[in-house]
Amino acid sequence: MNDPFSLAGKTILVTGASSGIGQAAAILAAQLGAHVILSGRNEERLRATLAQLSGAGHAVTPLDLTDFDGLAAFVKSLPSLDGFVNSAGANQWRTFKFIDVAHLRKLGVINYEAPLLLTNELVKQRKLNAGAAIVYIASIAAAVGTPGNAVYAGAKAALIAAARIAAVELGKQRIRVNCLSPGVVNTPLHEKMVEGLSPELKAADEKHYLLGYGEVADVAAAVAYLLSPGARWVTGINLVLDGGYTCV
Repeated sequence: MNDPFSLAGKTILVTGASSGIGQAAAILAAQLGAHVILSGRNEERLRATLAQLSGAGHAVTPLDLTDFDGLAAFVKSLPSLDGFVNSAGANQWRTFKFIDVAHLRKLGVINYEAPLLLTNELVKQRKLNAGAAIVYIASIAAAVGTPGNAVYAGAKAALIAAARIAAVELGKQRIRVNCLSPGVVNTPLHEKMVEGLSPELKAADEKHYLLGYGEVADVAAAVAYLLSPGARWVTGINLVLDGGYTCV
């Protein structure tokens, strides 16, 4: 019997693969048999991820996703893909009083514009095989009211909306497009954001999660599912992974 969750023989591009969710997704995809193309800005850290991948046929292709002039050449260098995971992103809390154009641009470019323009280039150059799967890492921030998170939340909400349209447009080619919206996950990005908070405040926040904060492996498993043949009938959804945060 064929394993519906195997990624054997598939070629998967993962952005933001140097750490956190992207790194974990790349490692699991390789364990499931995929050939993984690791992308991100820091080549040294990407190669550290590469050293953790099982199997063969993997590659490191550095890219600054906000360098839009370089997207066409980057995509041209890629082989045909069976999957694309966009995990690159950034956040910085700022209340409405302190929002400015630079802040809007910084978070909007990496969290919304970059994944759309990379997808646009993949489609234009016909790099996505029939039956391919696109997975965007979004956030529950798009659906909850966290003070200081307006710009990031807005960018992720826009990404979720755009993914639905992409699912409709690419469905004729049997290309699936889905989002994953995690709650708080223990990643280097989260640790950087909560620097300076007392252990008591961190513990109080985590109590809002019925199952506690998530780990990168929790999100990686969901990414692998959406990439796999087991999700062949799943497109246009936003899968929430939040340990019960939004149900209380």
